[in-house]
Amino acid sequence: MTEAPSPIDVDPRLLEALVCPVTHGPLEYDRAAGELISRGAKLAYPIRDGVPVMLPEEARELSE
Repeated sequence: MTEAPSPIDVDPRLLEALVCPVTHGPLEYDRAAGELISRGAKLAYPIRDGVPVMLPEEARELSE
């Protein structure tokens, strides 16, 4: 059985500085999923080992 990754705390100052590399718009932090969400691009950028991976090719497409 595999365990879900534990939620990661992200510094709010980092969230204020980061923008979506596709739209240059704001990002929302989804703590439960460990992702940064770009509603404009409909992408979810993963956070791996506490580091946001801001590469569009690494992002998950949102189905919204």
